[in-house]
Amino acid sequence: MSRNSNVSRKTSETDITIRMNLDGIGEYDISTGVNFFNHMLESFSKHSMIDLEVDASGDIEIDDHHTIEDIGILLGEAFLQAIGDKKGIKRMAHAIVPMDESVATVAVDISGRSYCNMNFNFKNEKIGDMTSDVVIHFFESFASSAKINIYGTAEGANDHHKAEAIFKAFAKSLKEAIKIEHDQIPSTKGVL
Repeated sequence: MSRNSNVSRKTSETDITIRMNLDGIGEYDISTGVNFFNHMLESFSKHSMIDLEVDASGDIEIDDHHTIEDIGILLGEAFLQAIGDKKGIKRMAHAIVPMDESVATVAVDISGRSYCNMNFNFKNEKIGDMTSDVVIHFFESFASSAKINIYGTAEGANDHHKAEAIFKAFAKSLKEAIKIEHDQIPSTKGVL
């Protein structure tokens, strides 16, 4: 069973192509035009072991919102396509990731339903060249198009560490949830 996807999206604000292999080794090639976001997606790929290529251009001269939002939407679509019928997956998982003075907890359920509840705040308007408040919106966009539940919290003094812990915890929980453990659909409904 091949769990790969190749998706594209072009709007008046962004032009994005994403390739994903859920059963990869954490190889990545990320270009979004937002350097700190590149770093977060690279960390996500490495710690989830999901091979990921993201080639995106957007209207970042205005701000980074459209680019990061549309990448979240398209990454979710790529995930939904790659995961297929979800037969045999573990389905639910969580991870707690410390990073120096920060710690993040993320739980996921590959439920076929969309919901996102991320509970954290950043002290600064920017983390590197990325607008900090778009982090939660990225996860909301991903959850909506991937049709999964994401719950996350983070605490810490350093915005960079807090953001990175969040992306790593998401990576670790998703890696665990997509593991093939059996040959059934993990739902009393028989579908996800």
